[in-house]
Amino acid sequence: MKVFRLIILILHMGVLFLLLGTLMNAYVPPKIFPWFNLLSLGFPVLIITYMVFTLFWLFSWKKRTFVFMVAGLIFMVPVQRWVNFSSGKKETADLKVVSFNVKAGLLGAPAVNEYLNSSDADVIMLQEYSIKISVKGMTGSGENGVLKVFSKHKIIDTKELIKSDFESNNAYASQTDIEIKGKIYRFINVYLEPFKFEKGMVKMDGDKEEDKEKLKSIVKRLIPVFKKHQDQVAAIKEGIENSPYPVILAGDFNSVPNSYEYYHLSENLEDAFVKVGKGSATSFHDYKIPIRIDYIFTSKSIQPVSYKVDRTAKLSDHYPVIGTFTK
Repeated sequence: MKVFRLIILILHMGVLFLLLGTLMNAYVPPKIFPWFNLLSLGFPVLIITYMVFTLFWLFSWKKRTFVFMVAGLIFMVPVQRWVNFSSGKKETADLKVVSFNVKAGLLGAPAVNEYLNSSDADVIMLQEYSIKISVKGMTGSGENGVLKVFSKHKIIDTKELIKSDFESNNAYASQTDIEIKGKIYRFINVYLEPFKFEKGMVKMDGDKEEDKEKLKSIVKRLIPVFKKHQDQVAAIKEGIENSPYPVILAGDFNSVPNSYEYYHLSENLEDAFVKVGKGSATSFHDYKIPIRIDYIFTSKSIQPVSYKVDRTAKLSDHYPVIGTFTK
């Protein structure tokens, strides 16, 4: 039994070390050491494993339980970025924002149009739209075929922060300044470089050699994209930092919580899900595993009231994310 407990202790320490590695994404960019960013993809599995090991020590009546429990407190906020149980806010919202990667309307433009027209949103931010979409009573902005912003309110100005050249870069970001009740807000719509995985590329078949090759292929595809994201994040941050107006940043980041992209794009902003979200933040559902890559961040002067991942809208491989706010 002592040998077994020693093995569990070594494994538990190893998992703790890997979890601490995910925190390093706040400091170490992918171009220097991309492996920390790779760890962020496995955060849900790592934290569940950590909790199971901690329960093992608890039921074994070992004093080390409390050491691991205290160490686990470090990861409370990182866990909240995936699963949250906030009590919400009682304020009355006066701004509703919908962010949705419509994947070119997998179920067709009419279904997407119907959903957006019934959303009663003030601002709609779309990614991968490339279909004919119109929303009654709203003005559209964005002609690059990937990003589109609709607004009930007056659009003052627009600017592209990142534009794809289809060779070294396949990301997009735009800023749209919108006047709402006499005050201007900057809405930044983001679609970071995609990894372009297909289901067959990530599905393990049980064949040891084939699965090993698939894992190698996955890592080879991930690392270069992480490095591209670093430059794309820098361009978006410049738009945020130079904004004379409060910012709402939303879109498909193609990055999970606790990643380099998450830490640096959310810097000086609030994650609406962490503040007022409930349940799981999973927004990409095509692989049947929990993946959150769609976000709404805001300046601290904009208070979130509610945050929802609308799992009733199965119009894409993403679910829409919906936030309401007080300004």
